[in-house]
Amino acid sequence: MTEFTKFYIRFLEQLWNNIIHFFVTIGDLIARMFYKDWAVNGYIQLFTESTVNWTVLDYVAFIFVFIINIGFVGLAIYLIFLLLKRYIRFTSKEIDKDTLIEEVSLLNQKIVELIDEKNKILAMKVSQIGVGGPGMAADAAGVVSKKSENESRFSKLIEVDKMALEAPQITVMNSSDMIDLPTLVNKFINYSASQLGLYYNKETIARWFAGMATSKVIILEGISGTGKTSLPYAMGRFFNQPASIISVQPSWRDRAELLGYLNEFTKRFNETDFLKSVYAASYSDTVNLIVLDEMNLARIEYYFAEFLSVMEMPDVNEWKIDIVPTSDAKDPQKLINGKILIPQNLWFIGTANKDDSTFTITDKVYDRALPIALNQRADLIDAPFTENAVISFEYLDELFKRTQSGYDLSDTASKAFKELDVYIQDTFKIAFGNRIMKQVKLFVPVYMACGFSEFDGLDYMLASKILRKFESLNLTFLKKELDDLKLMLDKLFGKEEFKVSKAYIEELKKLG
Repeated sequence: MTEFTKFYIRFLEQLWNNIIHFFVTIGDLIARMFYKDWAVNGYIQLFTESTVNWTVLDYVAFIFVFIINIGFVGLAIYLIFLLLKRYIRFTSKEIDKDTLIEEVSLLNQKIVELIDEKNKILAMKVSQIGVGGPGMAADAAGVVSKKSENESRFSKLIEVDKMALEAPQITVMNSSDMIDLPTLVNKFINYSASQLGLYYNKETIARWFAGMATSKVIILEGISGTGKTSLPYAMGRFFNQPASIISVQPSWRDRAELLGYLNEFTKRFNETDFLKSVYAASYSDTVNLIVLDEMNLARIEYYFAEFLSVMEMPDVNEWKIDIVPTSDAKDPQKLINGKILIPQNLWFIGTANKDDSTFTITDKVYDRALPIALNQRADLIDAPFTENAVISFEYLDELFKRTQSGYDLSDTASKAFKELDVYIQDTFKIAFGNRIMKQVKLFVPVYMACGFSEFDGLDYMLASKILRKFESLNLTFLKKELDDLKLMLDKLFGKEEFKVSKAYIEELKKLG
């Protein structure tokens, strides 16, 4: 033990001496560079001794070289300054953005708390005037009314039940209505142009129908005024089932904002238009659309997360949303055990702007949805007068499934897409994933059936599903890699293919 102690003490002494020697050496080097070599027997003396025999040309060469060296050092310092400035600006922007988002979240929380406090105060005031208590409810004029024992807590949904019983929705298709996908695309374009004055190009509408065949959530994004809200509006008119447009509010923080909530004081359920639209779709036999307008004004995961999770289940009979914890004999017919089933003929359409007033749409939402970019208006067309479509959901769904049935990527496309997947994983650390590959196999055949090629479908899925994830990377330092990615696309698919993805890569380079 004594010998080990001696060894360890000597080891620490030697290690400490080496550390001291390291810093002394660094200090000596700095001193030599900036002080000692300028003093006696240094740079100055070397210059003095050397200039004794210099000619005019030597002095000219000295001045020329000196200016070049000074310029080189100055350029290096300037470039370092620019890099530091860009880094500081980027960091400060991210910090400011995170701070702003945090402040907005805190303000939203305060709003919710104030609303809750207001409801409690109102309940106290009602009870103080002697008419409050269980089974009592106030109408819009402030008059408190008692809930009848035979009255349901879901007044709006019960009204939907009554309307469905009195006037059931039945779509009767003729042989002329049984059209294929290319005809469906052209018919909608002509209908919206001739009857609504809304103009769309073939690519956008083909992506819409392929998106419907791929996901129950479609996100329309782009600059303001390009027809994001009018497209689902026109689709609703086209299928003779007006779309329900729900305006998302910045204060939305949970599912209660979307679905409503049970008021324990009045014993009534505060139903929303969204809940009513979801419930009414279960009585319809055609396409139903619910538009979440400006869906990213609030964090989508706060109010729509349950829908995103439920619609991931493979069994569509399990697409159920909890509305109330217990059932009641007077509840609506299709509210089973306090749950509502999301019908298969219903699609959720989100419109989204990208600006400083909105939240970023996260990968969780994008991965489950089909995004369609609308950044410019289509050209005006002289379309013939066209009637809307008399098509049931069952027929449209069968049209999609028949197109998708048995489809698989061609050997050429499959091999090239797998090689591209490996390249993107190795270079950018981003993978396609099973969910995206499943969506590719659903989207591409329908897009092809609408009149486009297999490479066109793969191109759009690559741009909207994979390249979109690049926006979270530090693009400033990836410009060469992005150029190499374009070359890889040329190599795998040809120079005339994947134009959407190549254009998107150019936009990514500008972001950097």
